[in-house]
Amino acid sequence: MKQRARQGLWALLLVAFAASPLAAQTLTRDLQKLVQTPAVSGYEQQLSSVLLKRLAKWKPQQDELGDVIVRIGSGAPTRLLVTPIDEPGYVVSGITPDGYLRVQRLPQAPPNPVFDELASAQPVTVFTAAGRVVPGVVAGPSIHLEGFTPRTHHVLSPNLIYIDIGAHSAAEVHAAGVDLLDPIALDRQLFELGPSKLAGMSVEDRFGAAALLATLRHLDPAKVQGTLIVAFVTQQWTGGHGLERVLDRFHPDSMIFVGPAQARRFPPAEAESPTKKPGDGVLLVSPNPQAPLTGLPAELQQLASSHGIPIATDFSIPPQPPGYLPEPPLPASFAHLAIATAWPATPAAMIDSGDLAYLTELLELYSDGSFTAPVLTPIPPPRLTLPNRPTTAPPVPTVLKDLTESYGVSGNEVRVRETVKRLLPSWAKTETNAAGDLILRWHAPAGVREPGLVFDAHMDEIGFEVKSISPDGTLNVFWRGGGYLEYYLGHPTLVLTSRGVVPGVMELPAGWERRGLNVPFRRGETFRVDVGASSAAQARAMGVAVGDMMTIPKTYRSLLGHVATCRSMDDRVGDTALIEAAWALGPDFHRNVTFVFTTEEEIGLDGAAAFAADEAKEHREPRYVFAIDTFVTSDSPLESKRFADALLGHGFVVRAVDNSNIVPLPLAWRMIRLARANKIPVQYGVTGGGNDGAAYLRYGAIDVALGWPMRYSHSPAEVVDTRDVEGLARITVVAAHDWR
Repeated sequence: MKQRARQGLWALLLVAFAASPLAAQTLTRDLQKLVQTPAVSGYEQQLSSVLLKRLAKWKPQQDELGDVIVRIGSGAPTRLLVTPIDEPGYVVSGITPDGYLRVQRLPQAPPNPVFDELASAQPVTVFTAAGRVVPGVVAGPSIHLEGFTPRTHHVLSPNLIYIDIGAHSAAEVHAAGVDLLDPIALDRQLFELGPSKLAGMSVEDRFGAAALLATLRHLDPAKVQGTLIVAFVTQQWTGGHGLERVLDRFHPDSMIFVGPAQARRFPPAEAESPTKKPGDGVLLVSPNPQAPLTGLPAELQQLASSHGIPIATDFSIPPQPPGYLPEPPLPASFAHLAIATAWPATPAAMIDSGDLAYLTELLELYSDGSFTAPVLTPIPPPRLTLPNRPTTAPPVPTVLKDLTESYGVSGNEVRVRETVKRLLPSWAKTETNAAGDLILRWHAPAGVREPGLVFDAHMDEIGFEVKSISPDGTLNVFWRGGGYLEYYLGHPTLVLTSRGVVPGVMELPAGWERRGLNVPFRRGETFRVDVGASSAAQARAMGVAVGDMMTIPKTYRSLLGHVATCRSMDDRVGDTALIEAAWALGPDFHRNVTFVFTTEEEIGLDGAAAFAADEAKEHREPRYVFAIDTFVTSDSPLESKRFADALLGHGFVVRAVDNSNIVPLPLAWRMIRLARANKIPVQYGVTGGGNDGAAYLRYGAIDVALGWPMRYSHSPAEVVDTRDVEGLARITVVAAHDWR
C-alpha cells in the first residue's frame, strides 16, 4: 500500500499552483467566496447564484427548493455526491416602534449553547426582499454601565437580541426596505492561520461545496461510469429538505454525503461528539465509528489508503435530521465524508487546508478515477494602511473611518498616532513625549497672560497582550483594558507583530459545547489564542513575540442616516473632534491652547498622567482641561434609562458626572449656554467610566469633560451619530476661542 507524507502533498500542491492557469479559481479562493456569501437556511439564493455561475460549463439546474444540481453521464449506476450549503442565522421577526429589529433563529433550536451569546455586539447584514444589503449590529450591553444593568441583559437567547441598523422608528426601517422575514447573518471573512489552518464563520458549512467545485473543475466526463449527480442542497439545518428532495428525485444507487461531523445535541455526551482535530485528514463519520467498515465506506477507506490519503473514523449524527414525516431512505451504499472542525458554528470555526486538499483528492478519485492537485492560493492577511495627508479639511466620516480602522491597543498606539499626524493640517507642528502622547500647541501673543486650556482625547483601544507562547504554539494573552468576554472569545483575532498582522482565533473554554460560555471577567486572567502554529518555534517564526498586542478585526460601516459603527469609536471620536478643530482654528490662532492625543487611557489614564506631570514640572499647568471621551449612553434596548440617558443625534454631551470626575455645576451650565448661544445641539448627564481629565486634578486644573452619546461600549459594535461628532468638533473650536 502506497504511503505518502503530508509534505509530499504540499510539494505537489505548490507545483500545481506555480503551473496552474486557474489562479482565480483555486480551492481556497472558492472557499473564501463561499464563506463570505451568507446562506441562512431557507434563504440560500445568493449562494446558489454564486454556485450557478461557477458551474456554468456543466449547465446546472436548480430545483424548487433552490438545490443546485449537476448531472453527468447516463445509465446505471446512479451515484450521488451531495453537500449542504446553508448555515444557522436569523430572520426578522418583529420591528419595534423605535426602529430595532427583533429576530428568530433558524434553526429554531440552537446549534450549540454559545451561538446566540457569541452574536452579541457583532456586525451583521440584513438582506432585503428587493436585494438590498443593509448593515447593522447586534445590540450588546455596555461595560461602562456594568453594575447598573443586570447581567441577564446579556444576549443568551433570541429573546434578548435586538438588531440596530441606525433607524429611529419603524417607519425608517420600512423606508430602508427592511421587513419581516428578511434574513440576517453575521459578517464574516476567511482567515489563513499559520501554514495550513483556515478560520471563519460557517467554514464547516462550506468546505464540502469547495471540495465539490474543485472536483467538478477537473472532472473528465468521458471517464464517468454511469450517472454522476452532484448536488448542493439547501435547508440542511432546518429539516434536511434539500437532501430529501434530491433523494426522492434521483433514487441513487450510492451516495456520499460531504459535510461536517456533528455532535448529538441537547446536550451532547462525550461519547456522542466528534473527537478528531483539524489536521487528522479525511474522516469517515457515522453514529457508530467503532463498527467494522463495510460497503462504500470500506471502498473509500481502501481508495484513500492506496493513494496515501490519511483517513480515519469519527462520530457524527446521521445527515437526515428528524422531521415531521418519515425521511426517504438513504441508499444501502452510503458514506458520510467530513473533515474535522474546531469551534464549529462559531465565528472562529476552523479547518485544516491540508484536510480539505485530501478530501478533494479522494472525491476526484471516486468520481472519475483521476486526480489533479488542487491549488491552495494563500489568503493575504489584512493590511494596515495609512491614509494620505489631506490638503483641505476632511469630512468627519472620512477622519473617523481612517482613525477607527487603525489599530492601537493600549501601549502600542503608534499606528493611530501616525494616522492622527497625517490627518492634521501640514502646518501643524506636533511633538511626542516619552509616553507616546502627541501634542499640538498654540500660544498667546507675547506678554498676554491667560489661563491655559488643554483638550485631551486618547488614542488607545482595548485589546490583549501576548504574555507567553506555549510549547504547542498557542499564545497566552491577557487584557489591556476590559470588556465582555463573549465579544472576543470564539472570534477571529489579529496579532499585531513587528512584521505585520498574524491572524488567529481566540479559543473558547473547555466544555463550551455542553455548558456554554459563562466566563466571568477576572483581572489578570490569561486566554489562549490559536494562530495555526504547531510549536512555539513556529509561532516565533511567524513573527509573534511576547509583548505583541492582539485585538479583533474591525471595519468602519455606515448605517442608516448619519449613524456609523466600528470598534474603537472610543476614543477615535474624540481624536476626530480635535483634528477637525485643528483645521478650523488654523495656524494663526493665538491663545494658550493645547491639544493632546494621549496613550494608555484604557489601562489607567497613564498617558494623560505623564503629560499632566510634565506640564506641571514646566509650570504650564492648565487652568481647565476638557477631556473628550465617550458618554456611554443608555439609548439602547438593553439598558435601564435611569441614568446615562442621552440620545444619538441630539448633540454632544457635557459629561457632568462619571466615575472619575464631577464637573462643577456652574461650569457645566456655562458650557451648555456657550453651545446654545452658538446653535450647537447639546445634552448633559451622568454616565459610567472615567476620563483623562482626572489626571490633571491634582495639579489644580478643573475638568470640564465633554463627550458624545455612544451605544455598546467596548464592543465590536460601537455606534455613534456623526452629527454629534461634528457638534463636538464645533464646541471644541468655540471653547478654544471663548472659554475664560
